[in-house]
Amino acid sequence: MEFGLPENPEFLMGGGGLYGTAGDYLAFAQMIMNGGTHKGAQVLRRETVDQMSQSQIGAIEIPVLKTAIPPLSNDVALFPGIGKGWGLSFLINTQPVPGGRSAGSLGWAGLANTYFWIDRAKKVCGVFLSQLLPFYDHTAIDLFGKFETEVYKAV
Repeated sequence: MEFGLPENPEFLMGGGGLYGTAGDYLAFAQMIMNGGTHKGAQVLRRETVDQMSQSQIGAIEIPVLKTAIPPLSNDVALFPGIGKGWGLSFLINTQPVPGGRSAGSLGWAGLANTYFWIDRAKKVCGVFLSQLLPFYDHTAIDLFGKFETEVYKAV
């Protein structure tokens, strides 16, 4: 299927419309995990990555994200009972996740149930990709959680 982005979109969507390979996604996560360096090349300054990795919302609580369009997304409850913040580009869990992520780990997702996380403290990152709607599909979230748990068991 031919795929292309409009040259003159009605509005600019930030991360919306971003696409690449699974390897590209993982290389990005590894670069952030390694303080902006990938395969010996400095892509971002360490100070930039450190700034991206700090919560920018202070003590604001992140509630359940209620869907505006149910066919595209379920309500999203990210790490219930665990503190969270928003950095520049990432959701940040401010407390450790049992059996996995360190406090301060980064992550986010895409509409078609694509997820990634970056644990800079433990030097672990991962990417889970699917092409499934609605977002926050319960089977996809369950599989992503199991994948992440197994990665941590293996390291």
